[in-house]
Amino acid sequence: MNRDLPSVAEAKSEAKALRTSLAEQGQKISHAQALERIAMHYGFRDWNALHARLSDVRPRNLQIGARVTGRYMSQPFRATVRQSDQIRPGWFRLVLDLEEAVDVVRFDSFSNLRKQIRVEIGPAGHSKERTSDGVPHAEIDL
Repeated sequence: MNRDLPSVAEAKSEAKALRTSLAEQGQKISHAQALERIAMHYGFRDWNALHARLSDVRPRNLQIGARVTGRYMSQPFRATVRQSDQIRPGWFRLVLDLEEAVDVVRFDSFSNLRKQIRVEIGPAGHSKERTSDGVPHAEIDL
């Protein structure tokens, strides 16, 4: 069994890539079949067994000291992960030290710069909190 396991999101992404690759070769498989093949690749009997094991795996780029990129309040950033705590399966509370401060206010007449932010990121790489126009407060490139 491969000890360097992906996160759930990474495994699903691998399954999608496998499906696309096989489709280009003329072999169509379902998403469920692709997930099963990914599970076997990592040494598990099926997707359910792999998924159960992955529920507590932290994505590599969310570990303390990792460098991440993303957007906060729609502004791009590069940062270092200073704290990373799993709050439930697939969800992490992060403290990010930004390379450059971002302005968290969208008004021209007022600014509020932040150099460090605290965010909760889910399995899809973004926060559940959203701005009034529906954009997640924080998005991490996974």
